[in-house]
Amino acid sequence: MAQSPLIFILAGAFFSYILYTRITLYLARRRFIKENGCQPCLGRFHKDPILGLDALKTMNYNSKHHIVLQENKKRFERLGRTFHNRMVTMPIIATCEPENVKTILSLKFKDYSFGNRQKAFTPLLGHGIFNADGERWSNSRHLLRPNFARDQVADLEAFERHFKLMLKHLPRDGKTVDLQKLFFRFTIDSATEFLFNHSTNSLRMVGQEDANNEDVIFGKAFNFAQDDIGTRMRFGALDRFRKNEKGQEAIRICHEYIEKFVDDALRFRKELDHEKKAGSAEDEKYYFIQEVAKQTTDKKRIRDELINILLAGRDTTASLLSNMFFEIARRPDIYAKLRDEVATLGGRTPTYEELRSLKYLKHCLNESLRIHPVVPGNTRFAIRDTVLPLGGGPDGKHPLFVPKGTTVGYSPYVMHRRKDLYGPDADEYKPERWETLRPGWEYLPFNGGPRICLGQQYALTEASYVTVRLVQEFKEMESRDPEPWIESLTLTLCSLNGTKVGLTPA
Repeated sequence: MAQSPLIFILAGAFFSYILYTRITLYLARRRFIKENGCQPCLGRFHKDPILGLDALKTMNYNSKHHIVLQENKKRFERLGRTFHNRMVTMPIIATCEPENVKTILSLKFKDYSFGNRQKAFTPLLGHGIFNADGERWSNSRHLLRPNFARDQVADLEAFERHFKLMLKHLPRDGKTVDLQKLFFRFTIDSATEFLFNHSTNSLRMVGQEDANNEDVIFGKAFNFAQDDIGTRMRFGALDRFRKNEKGQEAIRICHEYIEKFVDDALRFRKELDHEKKAGSAEDEKYYFIQEVAKQTTDKKRIRDELINILLAGRDTTASLLSNMFFEIARRPDIYAKLRDEVATLGGRTPTYEELRSLKYLKHCLNESLRIHPVVPGNTRFAIRDTVLPLGGGPDGKHPLFVPKGTTVGYSPYVMHRRKDLYGPDADEYKPERWETLRPGWEYLPFNGGPRICLGQQYALTEASYVTVRLVQEFKEMESRDPEPWIESLTLTLCSLNGTKVGLTPA
């Protein structure tokens, strides 16, 4: 009984401390808000003020029915260009304002991290460049940047080899073919060769896959592991209660597959070091994994970086090609203009410089990335109290306070379709608009700021090469899909129905 007064004193001191810190934080934030001229954001998506379960239910429904993006666009049109949301315990600010995106990704870059997003990505991607913050991210970028030099991304001979394999599966009698399936095979084959010095060669196995082939097993596991990331992100904190043996097995298969090539690269490094000491080292063909192994011997580090680059190198380019040809197949006039431009090559395979000089081709790629950005939405997590320049007040034109611990989501998909930025035909695929269009932060196909995509030139070079070669081989392309474009949204965005076309040989 003698201890009772002490317990009450300690409890009182504890609650006094909590009260003091809360009051101090409140006063500091009120001063911060006043100094920055912030006003409250009036738009609010969720009705449940505690957990936002109504928003979670709506998002899950939209995901199952493949209408996430179109419903998100309607939400912005209804609530304003910046609004509040809540997903379970996470407060969210959603925006499609270019100035806000510029602030998040560039001007106040150090105010944000990836936050809870890392929990969903880490099982597959580890702490590679797309899933790292701070010093670790800076080190990753420094490690990888030299490997995306112009000479490396312009390996057109490799693209041509894989294109010829793809060409064997393109019917020349007008039968319907799904280009999207072939594009995804092409890009994983070329990306694995570029990264590992070993291609999955999935195009060689179309229609005759061996279920026991390790390349086939890896390809399927890699697809499943990526889809599972999206599921983990939607579930958020509730994901720990989900049974996920299949997802864990897919991740194990991916890691073991890549680790074999890491081991080979580390052996190569040892041999190279011995040859250098002996003075007999010779220049060899460039391979990404070997160059990374020259800079670090950390096996897990190399694996993490490679699986990050593979994810970006495979999915983004395949999605870009699939979405673009879905639109072009419905527009014979656009295909004809591409044919006319490519005809200047005289039937030859293009050089790197010639690819870059084809303006209408570039316009077609830009327009596809505008109307169907391969990464249509992204998030950042505020690691300190900060401010967005727009979103506050009745008109959304005043600064908006962003408390520490808030997730800020930005939507390139919605931003790219704003009629006030791109005109009344913003929802239409129209490459000609790029003859005069010179957008800034309102166009964000490869992110921006310090984290702008390292592989941007690789993706555009590969997509340009495949487009030129397809247009050279076939004089006409006809859409065989009566349905409108429907989203298939995982980590990247492509067509749910594929890209079904009929082709007429040149």
